Amino acid sequence: MEFLDVLNQRCAVRGFTTQAIEPEKLQRILEAASLAPSAGNLQSYEIYVVSDAKKRDGLSCASLAQDYILQTPVVLVFCTHPARVEKYFSARGTSLYTVQDATIACAFAMLAAVDLGLGTVWVGTFDEKAVRIIIGAPADQTPVALLPLGYPDYQPDERIRRPLDEMVHWVPGKQG
Repeated sequence: MEFLDVLNQRCAVRGFTTQAIEPEKLQRILEAASLAPSAGNLQSYEIYVVSDAKKRDGLSCASLAQDYILQTPVVLVFCTHPARVEKYFSARGTSLYTVQDATIACAFAMLAAVDLGLGTVWVGTFDEKAVRIIIGAPADQTPVALLPLGYPDYQPDERIRRPLDEMVHWVPGKQG
């Protein structure tokens, strides 16, 4: 698929079939996430792959009962890993760069999933401590995004986007 087609087809999917994700597709999604840019190329994030139904149920409960998490065969949980950047960057690295690294990796995974015919939805509302316990992450890692993956069971409506002239601001001065 052409890259701009991937971007145009990406949308939030909150309904999934029971079809399993092929292992090679999941592997490609994880590989895409690992290619995301990161501060100092340190990849200060971790990805937890959750396929167990009881753990997905726990993630749903920790996410204000977002039931579509139960429908998906896999949920990827992206966590910060500040220890990977702390000796190279100041507190800004451990508080911000690691969050940016994890979220960029999540976005890459999301786009790869769309390219492979899968649906996703970015979940940012959840109890961090509960999610950390469910996935068995250490206390120094903070979950920042959940990414349910699966085959959509419906065709989402067209997304309405803000016009560029409302969101893009050209800074006066010499350009180029």
